[in-house]
Amino acid sequence: MLLKEIKYLLWQELKLENRQRFAFNGILLYVISTVYVVYISTKGDIQSQTWVSLFWLIMLFASANALQKSFVRENSNRYLYLYTLSSPQGIIISKIIYNGMLTGVVSLLTWLVYSVLMGDAVSNKWLFLCSLWLGNTGIASLFTFISSISSKSSQNSTLVAVLGFPVLLPLLLTLLRLCNASVMGVSVADAQNYLYVLLALTVIIWAMAYLLFPYLWRE
Repeated sequence: MLLKEIKYLLWQELKLENRQRFAFNGILLYVISTVYVVYISTKGDIQSQTWVSLFWLIMLFASANALQKSFVRENSNRYLYLYTLSSPQGIIISKIIYNGMLTGVVSLLTWLVYSVLMGDAVSNKWLFLCSLWLGNTGIASLFTFISSISSKSSQNSTLVAVLGFPVLLPLLLTLLRLCNASVMGVSVADAQNYLYVLLALTVIIWAMAYLLFPYLWRE
């Protein structure tokens, strides 16, 4: 039953995005323009660690701008419709999956644009892709859940920043270490401890959203 709810709600999210397209187009424009500004400022000559830091800085703010609207754009009538249609667990899981897909596509496009303009500093592609997947899943889960909290407040954008970035800090630090390892050519086996930490943080965020969202949804 829950799986059917998730599939239906995910399909509704995709159809809504296809009609409006403000999230994807806006984030794509932000990414391209920001990478181009970085390229002009540095002439494409940056160290590998700076390459990684700037990449995730761009991804972090792009994700925050896109994902903070996950629940904010829902009006009261749609809330009532979703309340009668699905369980709160189905709603939050479908939102997280959709936002994870959105950030995943954007991160790959960012990597492509970044590599064309700034050069590809990544030596171990598999480790970098694993870092992208786990990092995007964790970021999408966190900002989706915080968006559901902030949607109940009039100062929703401020609340996303206040709640999101302190919780995001351990996830981001682990991501930077993993991506720096991929740039230096470290093997997946040698970096598996960081992968386990990143996976554990992502699972904790998923569990927190799954367990706490039903209480928020009743409000």
